[in-house]
Amino acid sequence: MSMKKFSFFLLTLLIFTFRSVSLQAQEAVFSSVIPTQTVGDVTLVCPAPSSWHFAAEVERLEGKEYISLTLRSEAEAIPPLFTLSFAIPQRDIHHLWEINGSARFKLAAEWNYSRTTNLSSGMPLFSFINDGDENRLTVASDEVYRDLVSVMALKEEGCLVVGKMTWFSVPESPMTEYRTKICLDGRRVFWADAAREASLWMRSSAGCEPCPVPEAAYEPLYSTWYQFHQDVYADQVEAECEKASALGMKTIIVDDGWQVDQATRGYARCGDWEVSARRFPDFKSHIRRVQAMGMKYMLWYSVPFIGSYSRNYERFKHAVLYSQKDFYDKEGDLTVILDPRFPEVRSFLIGLYVDAARNWGLDGFKLDFIDSFRLKGKDPALKDNYAGRDIRSVPEAVNVLMRGVRDSLLRINPEVLLEFRQRYVGPAITQYGNMFRASDCPGELQQNRIAICNLRVGAPGVAIHSDMIEWHPTETAAMAARAIQSALFGVVQYSVMLRDIPQEHLDVIRFWLDFSRKHRSALLKGWFKPHHPEAAYPLVEAGDARETIKALYQPDVVVPVEMEGKAVYVLNASGADGMVLKLSSRPKSVKIFDMYGKPVSTATGKKCASGLCECKVPAAGFLLVE
Repeated sequence: MSMKKFSFFLLTLLIFTFRSVSLQAQEAVFSSVIPTQTVGDVTLVCPAPSSWHFAAEVERLEGKEYISLTLRSEAEAIPPLFTLSFAIPQRDIHHLWEINGSARFKLAAEWNYSRTTNLSSGMPLFSFINDGDENRLTVASDEVYRDLVSVMALKEEGCLVVGKMTWFSVPESPMTEYRTKICLDGRRVFWADAAREASLWMRSSAGCEPCPVPEAAYEPLYSTWYQFHQDVYADQVEAECEKASALGMKTIIVDDGWQVDQATRGYARCGDWEVSARRFPDFKSHIRRVQAMGMKYMLWYSVPFIGSYSRNYERFKHAVLYSQKDFYDKEGDLTVILDPRFPEVRSFLIGLYVDAARNWGLDGFKLDFIDSFRLKGKDPALKDNYAGRDIRSVPEAVNVLMRGVRDSLLRINPEVLLEFRQRYVGPAITQYGNMFRASDCPGELQQNRIAICNLRVGAPGVAIHSDMIEWHPTETAAMAARAIQSALFGVVQYSVMLRDIPQEHLDVIRFWLDFSRKHRSALLKGWFKPHHPEAAYPLVEAGDARETIKALYQPDVVVPVEMEGKAVYVLNASGADGMVLKLSSRPKSVKIFDMYGKPVSTATGKKCASGLCECKVPAAGFLLVE
């Protein structure tokens, strides 16, 4: 054979070999198309199915579509990574709502958007909406426990709205079967109705029963955090509680500081959870004195943190997910995040809260930083083949931990209060808490309102709390009232130093505490309609069979008022004097009140015909239309 023929033969062999390998790789990839009416073809791709077999079904019910996926393997195996994706034209789609969204609710480019949700962070619920408060497409998954990576964004090429969900991007425990469902809702309905229905469906499909919510979870409360921070002392807390109780607050949360002598703002000293004798010489008696004032007593814990200064650091430093430099302490101080896959970690944490409930007679717990239970980079369990861990999945271990916390504390006190914080707000975690607070936004009226509205839509039926509101003692009374009004569709948490604010601030607090109590059913437990999330919710409505309450948060927005034979309250939280109503019919009367609830004027129906009606409502005041 000549050298030329040999070279040609070798090249042909190489090409054939390359083609064979490529064909084998292609054959290893599982790909399927699932036709739907809502988004057209949905593509299912599994790069390495191995022994796993896929089956898909589509059900259409009441205008929505549900994709059911089933994965099966004849022998126990780690489930494979797979994705579902779709693409639709961007027609009349302007914004993307999600429960932990920001003020803009931006429709981001696909290369700049990714969300990982699991039991302790967020929820896989996304609503594409237009500028008219209308749902254009809501997408939800009932995988509310494990990591689910979602991309819901705009694809530049072709101006397409794309959705992609990825399961098992993190290895899970071996199994023989896995089932999941996806909801697609393209109905032209009010956006929040679609999102709320999807949330309730997720809860039902995943079998998540919310934790019982005692009536005390709806009572306004006082928090020590923004004013005291870690510098809390028994006598000062009791003095503030006397004032808070007299105003009508029913609960106190003593935040970080009770367990450390220093006030460094860091977490390097967390982990032993022993009362600072310098701050609270007789903790049990202190709690009893506060409870005698008519207030329930809750205590803060940072659940996953163990600091390098604690004695428990040596005990648990082998059982951590990751470590980090402390937020505030000097360089070299560390905080480690415990790994709940170790049974001794779960036993330790549950034991802490059980002992505190029994020994100190606590009424509740603020359990913080649950969203820190996550993997950062490579799983440390891989290097020792999961030694010491009885659960392989971090979300599954968090689920077992939080179930143990809830069940243990409910056995001690069926009315126990358990406060969690945004970002851990999904259907799975609502099984274990009964107070869900907006994420920290000190002094931020707008973000507090946004977070409350998001939580009310995405976590219906639980007690939603504001972030702690605060303002400077030299602030105007009207601004103090607006801070309260921005939080009024949640349970208001106050964190102002009551001993330092002027009398007019106390008068404002007293009136709005009374207002929130009298109208609790309409504000917190009835229907809820927040408008235009992309504009930071300029108008919010809520109500029950007896009354409707509306709040205007931006000037120059017309407030529609439907005369349906029940009272309609309209709060002027816009910062401007006056508002414009659009009345559906002639009212009997329109009564105007100031920020303290004192009458300003009354207009008869003769002066307020149907249609547009300009009313001189003072800033932070309100009116009553009957």
